[in-house]
Amino acid sequence: MTRILFVCTGNTCRSPMAEAILRNMGPLGVEVKSAGVYAQDGSDASEHTRTVLAEEGIGIDHQASMINESLVNWTSFILTMTESHKAAVTRTFPNASGKTFTLKEFAGNEGDLDIIDPFGGPVEMYRKTFNEMKIAISEIIKKL
Repeated sequence: MTRILFVCTGNTCRSPMAEAILRNMGPLGVEVKSAGVYAQDGSDASEHTRTVLAEEGIGIDHQASMINESLVNWTSFILTMTESHKAAVTRTFPNASGKTFTLKEFAGNEGDLDIIDPFGGPVEMYRKTFNEMKIAISEIIKKL
């Protein structure tokens, strides 16, 4: 069983969206969760995140959670939204350094490895982030 943990800042926009995308694509033998490096436990996914996922026919039932040792131990791979998230994860959990990558890095991209942060922006920005992540997630599914 491969276990993927998506990580962003507050676990209300990018990482829950990535979790929902991967879950919707439904690869067998893959479990997925998400967390944030500065999440407030129990927060809902942002309104625009829910809107964009609904437009794509993807349901979401989400409560934010802070990354913790238990999640780090549970996961096969930690896929962060930015290089700074990756640095924060590996600084806090040095034992996770060998299994922590940015989403784009794991997908085989080069250059800018950060996923756009739509937080506080218009719904169009969330759609752009969704499309960016969907492409990268399609690539990682091939690796799994």
